[in-house]
Amino acid sequence: MIPGAFEYYAPRSLKDAVAFLSAHRDDVKILSGGQSLLPLMKMRLSKPGYVVDIGRIPGLDTISEESGKLILGALVTHEQIEQSALLKTKCPLLPQTAATIADVQVRNRGTIGGSIAHADPAGDWPAAVLALDAEVKIFGPQGERWVNCSEFFLGLLMSVLEADEIVTAVRVPITGGDKTAYQKAAPRSSGFAVTGVAVRLALDPGGACSRAAIGITGVADKAYRAERTEQMLSGKILDSRLIEQAAAESTRNVEVIEDINGSSEYRAHLTRVYVQRAIEEALSR
Repeated sequence: MIPGAFEYYAPRSLKDAVAFLSAHRDDVKILSGGQSLLPLMKMRLSKPGYVVDIGRIPGLDTISEESGKLILGALVTHEQIEQSALLKTKCPLLPQTAATIADVQVRNRGTIGGSIAHADPAGDWPAAVLALDAEVKIFGPQGERWVNCSEFFLGLLMSVLEADEIVTAVRVPITGGDKTAYQKAAPRSSGFAVTGVAVRLALDPGGACSRAAIGITGVADKAYRAERTEQMLSGKILDSRLIEQAAAESTRNVEVIEDINGSSEYRAHLTRVYVQRAIEEALSR
């Protein structure tokens, strides 16, 4: 299919990009990797009059370590994350997640900033960044600000981003000896998560879980933390019985969606299964 007519603009600086967004804020979309926007435009589900391609803005495609944190530019691709030796050593949950995204072509073009800004409730990155307590850097007319991921996602394709703001980076902690894993169930046709589970566990010297963080995507109208499950795991030795009981609480107080991929009951069951699998995989690493 062919998208509707639009004006294309490729700024060379964030200031120029924001100025253009501000001038056309009611009829403009940002193009990053294009793996979400272009299909929507081709199907005429999105018909912007203006498209701002931020791909030529320098400095947004690097991964670096600063003051004990890891900074990923918004234009860093899923493939870069999957192959990054730095991330494999210091924050392996990110490469673990990247390896599951769609297919090779999408991973080569899609970007972490574009994916997070899109706020798709079936996207993989929201679960991972929630489990990592990551922060998102946003640039707009008033300058830049950092927003914790727990406050960034608002609902179906909705975030705190204003129409004239751009995601420019994601900041994550160095997870050190934490045990992590990402598991998901997804149809081959799309790769989108019917349920996706990101797990981060810290164990004390005695082998008990001192901290648990579990991000879940694909289940509700936005990604969320399985707080009850985390509470049940924290301070305990994680045996199979406890893991199964805690996983059963992963959709507590959550309005589970249903669609062509399954009923809400099926999705809730699948989530419990994959939470258990992800915890067990993390512990085995």
